[in-house]
Amino acid sequence: MKFLSDIREGDNIREIYLCKEVRTLQSKVGKSYLALTLQDKTGTADGKVWDINAAIEEFEAMQFISVEAKVVIFQDKPQLNITRIRKAGEGEYDPVDYVPCSKYDPEEMKQELRKFIESVKEPHCRALLEDLFITDKEFSKAFCTHSAAKSMHHGFVGGLLEHTLSVTRVCHCFCKCYPMLKRDLLITAALCHDIGKIEELTDFPMNEYTDEGNLLGHIIIGTQIVSERIAKIEGFPPALAAELKHCIVSHHGKYEYGSPKIPAIMEAMALHFADNLDAKLETFKEAIEASDGKTMWLGFNRSFDSNIRRTTDL
Repeated sequence: MKFLSDIREGDNIREIYLCKEVRTLQSKVGKSYLALTLQDKTGTADGKVWDINAAIEEFEAMQFISVEAKVVIFQDKPQLNITRIRKAGEGEYDPVDYVPCSKYDPEEMKQELRKFIESVKEPHCRALLEDLFITDKEFSKAFCTHSAAKSMHHGFVGGLLEHTLSVTRVCHCFCKCYPMLKRDLLITAALCHDIGKIEELTDFPMNEYTDEGNLLGHIIIGTQIVSERIAKIEGFPPALAAELKHCIVSHHGKYEYGSPKIPAIMEAMALHFADNLDAKLETFKEAIEASDGKTMWLGFNRSFDSNIRRTTDL
């Protein structure tokens, strides 16, 4: 199979992809064309049907389609100019090839999650984490299989767990470097900071924003989830609850990045830096992996507001 991550300018494609989205648009001269978002386990790519004719059979979004296309570069990204489309029949494709997944072993990640929970000694924080990630099997399963984003970093099955563990590891290191940090609070906040994404985004293969996700966002949703769980834990200290929720609502760091509050305590500041660090480095890694492996300069990247480059091999 020719995966989308492997397509290059000039390639002639005859392959089956999942049509995640299709829209009928009009060109500047008033001619109708189709704009598609194609998906496989390596990511997504734009497709265009400039000439809608008998070679373009009827199909809908979220169907598997066989396409014939030429790869061009548009706005520094590969685009498939499609000349033929038909719906793929069952048996022509393996659904596993169309759902992007974490490269890490899911069971090993779950074990690491448990170890972090066991390392938290404060009884109320520990009770909260066990309620979310151990006792509530349905929540735990959703958390471990969900993506962390629609189109930015960790946008794949298991991405939420992978990102959360990465952020928690960084916070663990922060606590070693800065002993004044309250480790139990910071580790609890790190494990909970993105749990709202379970309700912000739908499951794969859709991985789209829900109504609640669009209206509230994962920060507000996550804070609500934590508040509801805390209310069920007898004797949870109000000050600790407020500090934990503050870490969650401020973890994006700035108002313009979607944080309702700016970090006001050390643990919130540490969580923000850990979250931002992992998101940025994962975005950089994904940009490198999406390149041809030879080009040094990777082009302008909006996440960094800069033309980015791979590091020279030593």
